[in-house]
Amino acid sequence: MKRWLEAMEAEHGLDALTERARRLVVGSLAILLVLLIWGGLSMQAGDNPLAPILIRILPLVLFLPSIIGRRPRGHVWLAFVSLLYFAQGVMVATLPGQGLLGGLEALSGLALFTGSMFYARFRSRQLVLHSPSGDHSEKR
Repeated sequence: MKRWLEAMEAEHGLDALTERARRLVVGSLAILLVLLIWGGLSMQAGDNPLAPILIRILPLVLFLPSIIGRRPRGHVWLAFVSLLYFAQGVMVATLPGQGLLGGLEALSGLALFTGSMFYARFRSRQLVLHSPSGDHSEKR
């Protein structure tokens, strides 16, 4: 895997790969948020219809500062959290009449995981290569 990633970096360039991974993160996050809101609107919530929506999207919204700030460590944690949405999508897909919504949620969660992990790797390497003193430490 390491050789494959290094060959990809040599072929496409680190800056281009970082930007592609960022677009995948932002796009899959947007799709996942839309799917979560759409799924939350279809739930019977009783007194407060916004509660299921807020509970489902809040963990993703908390990562917006890391995404906007382009911090690799935040993207690693986002990748771990995205696996919860993948698992939730798989479970929702098993419900009668919810196969499409659950399948799309699982795919977007998996895309978010992949994009976040690639972004964290490529951005970390980019920061190390562009550090003026060659220092391998990073502000976190």
